[in-house]
This record gives sequence, C-alpha cells and structure tokens, in this order.
Amino acid sequence: MQQLSMLIIMLAALIIPIAMARFKVSSIPTAVAEIVAGILLGKSAFNIVQETSSLTLLSGLGVIILMFLSGMEINFDLFKKAPGQKKRDAKSPVSIAVLSFICVIITAFLLGVFLYFTGLFSDILLATLLFSTIALGVVIATLKEKEILGRPMGQTLLLTAVLGEVIPMLALTFYASIYGHNAGCLWLIVLLFLAAIFLLRRFRQPYVWFNNVSKATTQLDIRLAFFLIFTLVTVAESVGAENILGAFLAGMVMKLLEPSEATQEKLTSIGYGFFIPIFFIMTGVRLDLKSLFANSTALALIPVLVACFIIAKLPTMLIYRRRFNSRNSFAGSFLTVTTITLVLPSLQVAKDLHAITNTQSDAFVLAAVIVCVVAPIVFNSTYKLNKEDLVKERVVIIGANILTVPVAQQLSHNWYIVRMLTDNQDNYKTFNSEVDDLKYLEKIDEQALDNGDYFDTDVMVLGFRNDNKNYQMAVLAKKHGVKRVIASVQNPKISTEHIDELNRLGVEIFNSFVVQNSVLRSLIESPSVFEMLMSAHSGLFEATIHNQRYVGIELRSLPFIDQITVSRIYRKHKPISPSGDTVLEYGDHILYTGPYEIVNEVRKRLGRRG
Repeated sequence: MQQLSMLIIMLAALIIPIAMARFKVSSIPTAVAEIVAGILLGKSAFNIVQETSSLTLLSGLGVIILMFLSGMEINFDLFKKAPGQKKRDAKSPVSIAVLSFICVIITAFLLGVFLYFTGLFSDILLATLLFSTIALGVVIATLKEKEILGRPMGQTLLLTAVLGEVIPMLALTFYASIYGHNAGCLWLIVLLFLAAIFLLRRFRQPYVWFNNVSKATTQLDIRLAFFLIFTLVTVAESVGAENILGAFLAGMVMKLLEPSEATQEKLTSIGYGFFIPIFFIMTGVRLDLKSLFANSTALALIPVLVACFIIAKLPTMLIYRRRFNSRNSFAGSFLTVTTITLVLPSLQVAKDLHAITNTQSDAFVLAAVIVCVVAPIVFNSTYKLNKEDLVKERVVIIGANILTVPVAQQLSHNWYIVRMLTDNQDNYKTFNSEVDDLKYLEKIDEQALDNGDYFDTDVMVLGFRNDNKNYQMAVLAKKHGVKRVIASVQNPKISTEHIDELNRLGVEIFNSFVVQNSVLRSLIESPSVFEMLMSAHSGLFEATIHNQRYVGIELRSLPFIDQITVSRIYRKHKPISPSGDTVLEYGDHILYTGPYEIVNEVRKRLGRRG
C-alpha cells in the first residue's frame, strides 16, 4: 500500500499540470490545484492515498526546498540605494512592501482582539500570527505563471510575501519558546544567523572556483546548495527555531553567492519538478473534512476565519495604490491573502502546547485552503499587464542629431521606452516634433541626469559629436550603475587611455566609419544578406530567453517557429549552429530573421521574465 500511495501521488503530480493545460485552466495556480487534488485523494474524499513514512519525509523535504527557493527569489538589488541616492524612494518595492506588512500586522492584531471579545477564539497572539501569514510558495508560483515575478509589481508582492513568511516564522519561534517555557534559550537563534553569515563568507570566493571545476558528473553547485540547506536546517532545529527558517536563510545565502542562471534553473527543476508537488498534494491528503463538517461549532467558525484572512490583507491595497493602478492594487492585495505554508506548522505547535483544540485547528486549515484557492483566482482574473510589464528595456539617448533621432523613432515603435536629451537648442527645435520624449537641458551634467532619473535605465546611448564629452558621460553612467552604455567615438585620435578606460568599464563603442566599412563589405560579399537587412518587411533580430516556459524545450517546439528563421544561437558567448532538436537553455541569445509584425511578439514571449 505504501508503494501504491507513492505511485498515485507521482501520477497526480504528472497529470495535474497536463490536465490544466489541456482544459486551459489558467486562473488557478498549479500549487492550489495540487492541494485540491490531495483533498480528493485523501481521507476527505476517496481515501486512496495513505500517509506513509516515505511520503512524510518527501513532503517535509518539499516544504524545506520550497522555502529555500523562496529565499533565492529575493532580488537583493532592491535593498541597495543607487549611487548618489540620498534616501530610498518611498515608492520602491521595499518601502511599499514594508509599509503594507505593517498594516497587515495591525489589522491582524485587531481581528485577534475581535475574536477574543466575541468568544470565538481566545489566543490573540496566535490569531495575529496566523492572520498575518502569507503563503510565499503559492505567491511565487502564481507570479511565475503570470510571468511578472521580475517586474516592479511582482517584486513588491514577493517582498510583502517574504515579510508575511519570515516575520510570523520568527514570531512562531518566540511563541513556542515562551509558551513552552523555553524563553531562556531564545538568544540561541542568533547562532542560526551567525551560521548563515559564516557560510556566506566561507563560500563566496570558492564558489567561483566551483563553477570552473564543476562537471556533469559532479554538479558542485547543486551539492553546495543542498549542503547549505541541511546545515542551516540542522542548526535551526538545534537552537529551537523552525527548520523552514533555516531553509529560507540557506536560500538567501545561495542567492548572495550569485549562482549562474543555469544553477538556479537546475535547483528550480529539482524543487518544482519533484519535491514541492508532493508537499502540496500531501497538504490536501492530510485534511479530514468529514470530521470537520460533522462539527457544527467548527463549521460556524470557518466563514468568520475566511473573512478574517481576507480583511487582514485588504489594507495593503491602499499602500499599493501609491505606485500601481487601482485594479492591479486590488488584485495584488488579494494575492497576499493566500496562506497555507506557515499555518500548518503554527497550528501543530499550538496543538502540541495545548493552546488550540483539534476542531479549531481543522477550521483554521480549511479556511486557509479556501482563501488559498480563491485568492489566486481573483488575482489571475483581475490583474492586467500594464505598460511597465510589457516593455523589455528602457533606453536613454543623449544627443539629438540625424544619427540618433531615426534610431529613437524606430525603437519607440518597437519594444522600448525611449527618452532623449539634448543641450543644443537648435536641434531641440528641429527634432522636438519627431520624438515622443525629447527634453532640452541647457547643461547636461551628473546632477542634471541624476535629478531627472536618467541613470535609471537599461541602456544609455551617448551620441554627442564631441568624443571627450561622450567619454565623460560614459564614465558617469557606469559610476551610477547603468548596465549597458554605448558611446559614440568617431575621432581615431582620441587618447588611447580613454579607449582603454571605456573598454575596462565595459562601455560599448560605436564608430560609424567601421560600420560603413562593414556594410559596404556585406554589400559586395553577401548582397542577399544586405538586402534582407535593409528590407522594409524583415530584418535580423536578437532575443534572449528569460521566459522559463521555453527553457528545456526543443527549438522546433517554439509556437512561432514557422514564422521565423533561426540563424544562430549564442550560449555563454559561444555560437552554436541550431537545428530542430536543439534544446534551449536559459540565457540563450537567438539570432533570427522574420517579418516586423512578428518580431515584437517573439521578443516578448522569449524575453519575459517570470
């Protein structure tokens, strides 16, 4: 029977996403569907799956790896102030998330007080802890499937969910220590954080070496990841903290080691491909809804608890509206209503301390499952991608002239937000009507660019006719953290020191003389290629695979492959000749030709980060 239960769980994990794709069920996250499937397979319905020691072990590993991957999803760049920034933007994801969660804590406490005075639930602290929790795993899964995890809204919701997992997690540790009469050992939790810091410092330098010596049969990066997980989980349990806190810290340490995209993809595949589905399915299997429905007191408590879970998170909508539109703010606040991951261990701790009855515990679990099903559906049916979700890159072009203006016009019609600056008043008057966003500044310097947030861009193009001016602006742009800087250098007599400095900083140099030579040579040697590049109906384009949906599939399986021709794939800066059975990897650069009308769709699908 044990092997049969395992087989059924694995079959369910395989069939659920296939069935959802077959019947086009997109409003419900896969994680929620797995919980519902577990309810049907468990003692609440057909009772064909029994909880075995193997399934208990794998389910426990599932929640640990889920928390580890959650820690790896945090973008620590959000916590850094940009160079020259005096204070953090009040509308940054970090600021909005922190303020939102403060509102959640206050509301959850008031709801706990309400339940206490109405006689429905007597433990205010436990109620506050439960109502403030957010199911980080479900939030991440939903954001990944919506493909907005890397966008401002996605990062804001992620950080809110992180706070809704970490703060209650720490609070649960304090709760268990105080009510378990072990308050004197609370200081030992500091050892867990010290262990995380030690591991980060110990492996920061060796990790680079690991990448160089790792082979397919060693996979040192994956071995290190699991070493971090089990080390910090062991330390957490030894000092009296929850093991999921140790797993989450392990994920943060791994993220700070700056693993490659390939490493992150392998860890994600291991987690979401095997362990995590077992955890979600077994969560549903463990529920005993038959006993719950037989208790009238518990049934009366369920709608109240569902309402409390929802009301506790709705104030976040008021905070989200400071940056996002009303529709998406409402959708985001409803997504934070999801709560299941931390509710289960919290209730188990409370039952062990005899602070809650089995009936009350089951009522909380069912209420959490209900909101876990409803909240993502509301989010998926309400949230609409806006312009900042769809635009791939922001481009700032400094210097308006006959070379840069046509480029800005073409980019604006495609998949970019383009802003232009000029300090030439005559050029401003000439080109102002030709470009959507062209500004005139009498003096373009570091302060002016900083005040106008022009350093907050993905690409900066420096197109002044003065090479020294372009050099100075390029150095400033790199100083302020601009990822890509393209500087026009037309005079071959510019100092060698300047060229070497630009190359060292990673500035891309544009020289029209070299370009003209290349075009002329192409016209002579490959007239058909030149004709294709100059055609008004097609061209040669590049797209980078950031969308996890297309990672690991064969080139021939791309849904739009019949409309484009792939000429080359660059993988880790090395070219490979593509064929139909070439398996795509994260970060691949695809060079392709195709009609202009399909170009943006291809870039959007392949390049959207999820």
